[in-house]
Amino acid sequence: MISFSRCLNKNQAVLIIRQLQRSLSSQTNGETRIAHILKEKFPTATALKVVDISGGCGAMYEVHIESNEFKGKRTVQQHQLVNQALKEEIQGMHGLRIFTDVPRE
Repeated sequence: MISFSRCLNKNQAVLIIRQLQRSLSSQTNGETRIAHILKEKFPTATALKVVDISGGCGAMYEVHIESNEFKGKRTVQQHQLVNQALKEEIQGMHGLRIFTDVPRE
């Protein structure tokens, strides 16, 4: 039987180890900072998740937020609200994925 590590090249192994370490650790400082800002801006949010999808360097984030404040607004308007809330943080990012939703009643 061939060991798992022999099937991967060095870069793949490093990437898997980093992802495993990331999944076992707490949020990064950037994730915590962005979540704090969004909690202040959307205090009635029923769900919020911020993930650094750049491997931990803070260059790109994914935000999932569910709030009644999005009710009656088009998706683009919902995303504009999130962008406005994160205006200063976005300046230092390469990208931001935003997923918004309205809580089910």
